[in-house]
Amino acid sequence: MASKRELLEELLAPVVESLDCELWGIDYQTHGRNALLRIYIDAERGISVDDCEKVSRQVSAVMDVEDPITSKYTLEVSSPGMDRPLYKLEQYQRYIGAQVELRLRMPLDGQRKWRGLLAGVEGDEIVLRIDSENEYLLPIDSIEKANIIPQFDDSE
Repeated sequence: MASKRELLEELLAPVVESLDCELWGIDYQTHGRNALLRIYIDAERGISVDDCEKVSRQVSAVMDVEDPITSKYTLEVSSPGMDRPLYKLEQYQRYIGAQVELRLRMPLDGQRKWRGLLAGVEGDEIVLRIDSENEYLLPIDSIEKANIIPQFDDSE
């Protein structure tokens, strides 16, 4: 059975794409009787406030008609930003060589939180290099949350 996030992605991706944006990812969280639906959009040209506003209006209209969330919820539309979350294998593939921070669903070697270099993607697993000697293969399904760690050039 598909998760709520997967169902929302299936419903909303065509809406976002029709506005010349990419649906980067969806965070859906429930807090008691309230929920938060955060939609990340991206585009090669970058994302403006106007893009977020257009997507928000269109998504709201679709959500009102389709009603996939029956409880009260807040809708947020945003760029993924510099510390962008990663959701899909293709996104990990795009950021090979970047530093990432991630949290696993279940502990591995006694820990859930990891930081390291995204060294590659093999099948449905990512390769996380912790230091020059330790690499871990992590199934994407075992990752609860992952974000790019922004790197800044100190040479200026």
